[in-house]
Amino acid sequence: MTVAVETGLWQLDPARTTVAIKHKTMWGMVTVKGTFTGVAGEGEVQPDGTARGTISLDVASLDTKNAKRDKHLRSADLFDADRHPTITFAVRDAVLGQDDTVEINGQLTVRGISRPQPVTGRVTGASADTVTLTAEFTVDRDQFDMGWNQMGMIRGLTSVTGTLVFTRAKG
Repeated sequence: MTVAVETGLWQLDPARTTVAIKHKTMWGMVTVKGTFTGVAGEGEVQPDGTARGTISLDVASLDTKNAKRDKHLRSADLFDADRHPTITFAVRDAVLGQDDTVEINGQLTVRGISRPQPVTGRVTGASADTVTLTAEFTVDRDQFDMGWNQMGMIRGLTSVTGTLVFTRAKG
């Protein structure tokens, strides 16, 4: 069954949205998990059913439940939050397919470096006033000049998961 998503402008609901990361550290023995609490975004569904929009993450809002680690993640070694306070994902084109999947052609910008980032998402809920989209993808830190890796402790890709809830924008 394929859901129909209403055309028009949509606003991200930060209170009901979650964006999280996880990455293996300590030579693969520990998985660090964190959540961005500062999220914003908007989108537009076109009459042909395609969509465009932007999601922004406040780098300083990343919470891994360890203040010392969070401070290091925000430092110039990694996210460099002072110079690059926002991570953005710009959706250039999103097409709803069969089985409620969404093929997303986007561009991820971290530390001022932009890279293409294809994502397959899924519409997990849709009504006239609310749309929920879930997605998971991986990111190579090195592509965004985040290669800090003391004693080889950090290896592999970072997983990003999101449950994004959009509400119809009030016009």
